[in-house]
Order: sequence, then structure tokens, then C-alpha cells
Amino acid sequence: MPGPERNFLLSALSGGTLLEAAVMVLGFVGALFLGSMLLPGRRVTGPDVEGPSPTYTLNGLALFLMTMIVAGLAQVSGWASLSVLYTHFAALFVAANGFAFALSGWLYWQGAKARDAPPGPWRGFFFGVEFNPSWFGVDLKLFSYRPSLIGLALLNASFAVVQYETYGGLTLSMALYQIFTFLYVFNYFQFEHGMIHTWDLVSERFGWMLIWGDYVLVPFFYCIAGWWLIHSSEPLSPIAVAAVVLLFVLGFWLFRGANEQKHRFKRDPGIRIWGQPARSLDGRLLVSGFWGIGRHLNYTGEICVYLAFTLTTGFASWVPYLLPLWLTGLLWHRSRRDERRCHAKYGKLWGRYTQQVRFSMLPFVY
Repeated sequence: MPGPERNFLLSALSGGTLLEAAVMVLGFVGALFLGSMLLPGRRVTGPDVEGPSPTYTLNGLALFLMTMIVAGLAQVSGWASLSVLYTHFAALFVAANGFAFALSGWLYWQGAKARDAPPGPWRGFFFGVEFNPSWFGVDLKLFSYRPSLIGLALLNASFAVVQYETYGGLTLSMALYQIFTFLYVFNYFQFEHGMIHTWDLVSERFGWMLIWGDYVLVPFFYCIAGWWLIHSSEPLSPIAVAAVVLLFVLGFWLFRGANEQKHRFKRDPGIRIWGQPARSLDGRLLVSGFWGIGRHLNYTGEICVYLAFTLTTGFASWVPYLLPLWLTGLLWHRSRRDERRCHAKYGKLWGRYTQQVRFSMLPFVY
């Protein structure tokens, strides 16, 4: 581990720094929540869940762009430097954990109070009690993706700022990483309408598992490659650059293309995919496009995207590769869980689908 990073991690956390970090976390989440309440956006009704179907305001893209513009103007004008996110990284991590535990406890208490027979405290706290809690008309489950991914984007940008302020410029690796990660977050909010049909929003209750993942795991762990790149001087060869860009483009095409095809099919089974009318089994299971090749190629694509992020660091250390390794395990486990859920939902039809689409995540391999 580079010396500056070792000193950074070992530095003591003073009470004043923790207080500043807590104010930053609360101010950031509060500002995004206020923006989610006030900014205009398309309103859509989500799928049926326990209780009334939730209504979502899709203004995440406007919120993301406004946040990045404000942060950029503050940086350029000298009013504030994003490097403060780097210098307060450890304290922000502690503050975000405190916020995640407090929010989880509050939601469990609120949900249990409203139920005659709430789940046990540990299960209810961990998995949640309610499917779609909301405050002031803002669905908290969908909202929490916003501080999660916007926070990730700001932390990534802070690493570029620190490198520039320290060395007077950006390495090609850092520039590629910044482009990749910005496009990834931008596209998430561009596709926010598709998120209301995902497993987390439809099937999971909102408890510590999702809350901690949103407010701590994603922003503070998914940026590990950018954090490592600050003081990395290992250059990428032209061939390596071309390979990493190709992997990112391929992964992005698989990830977003597969999700977009599924979302369009759910809205209109008569769509055309790759120039041909969409084929399906009994009008329910799509077997065209990516979904006729593999059952979970959207997960494969996402793994490729994160591997491309990590490959910008080269091979000087195995530490950044913890991220794609973790994501591979997570998405493999989720694919198995999806298979069980689909088998229970579709029965024999799912058996017909798996016979026709034999591969899960790696065509001709697995």
C-alpha cells in the first residue's frame, strides 16, 4: 500500500472532524431529499406490492446533474474544493454508518408500531418491516439510490481533484476512470424509470441490508479503484487502454442493453428487438435479444463494467480487484436467487425457458 494511503488510513479521527463529517452527511442527504421533493419529474406508479402501489417522481437525473454542476462551479471558483471529501473520507465513512444504523432503527420502530404482528427485532431491523416507506411523498427506497450513486460520483471526482492538486495533472488511468464512472452513474439516472421494476424495489423490504448498502457500501467501497489511482504512476500502454475501453463498452452494452430490452418488453410485448419482432414464451418470458442468449447477461455486463473500472489501476496491487470479485459473488448469488423466484412464479414455463436458454451468465460456458 502506498505510504500516503497508509498514513491516511492510520490518521486519528478527532471529534471535530467527525462532527464536520456528520454535518456533511446530513446536509448532503437533506439537500438531495429536498431536491427530490421540489424538482419536477415524470410521475409513475410502481408494480403492485404489499399495500398501495407506490408512486415515484423520476427527477434523479436532474438532481444528479444539478449536484455535479454546483460541485464543479464551487471547485472552479475556489469557493470549496472537492478534496475535502478525500481528507474526510474515514470520518465520512463513520458518519455514514451512523446515519445508516439510525435510519434503519427509525424505520423499524415506525414499521413495527404500525403492525399488529411485526417481525422479530433482529430480522425486522436487518431486512426491514415495510416495502415502500415514504416521507413527504418521497419513496425512501428509490430515493436512497440518489445519495448512494451521487455520493459515489462526488467521491470519485474528489480523487481526480486531489491528484490534480498534488501532481499538477491527471494520469490517463485517472481520466479513463472518471469518464467510465461518470457515464455509469449518468446512465443509471437516465434509466431511472427502469429501476422501479427491479428486484430490490419490488420484492425487498427496506431495512438495514438495503440502507447500509446504499449509504455505506456503494459510495465508500465501489470507489476503491479511484482511491487507489490518486498516487498510482503505473502507465497504461496503448493496447491496454484499447482493451479496457473495449471491455467497458462491451459490458455497458450487455448491462444496459439487456435491462432495456426487458423493460421495453414488459411495457409492450409487441416490440422489435434487433430488427425482429420480439419472441417470447406464452407472452411472458422474453427469448429474443440478450434474453435468448443468457438468462442473466445483465449481471455479466455489470461485472465487465466494474472490471474495466478496476483495470485502469493496472496490476500493481490486488486490492482494487476486491470490488469486481465481490460483485461477481454478489451477482452470482442473486442470479441463483432469481432462478428460484422465477421457478416458483412461472412453474413449468420456467423449465421450458431454461431448456431453450441454457446458459446463465457466460454463453457456452455457464
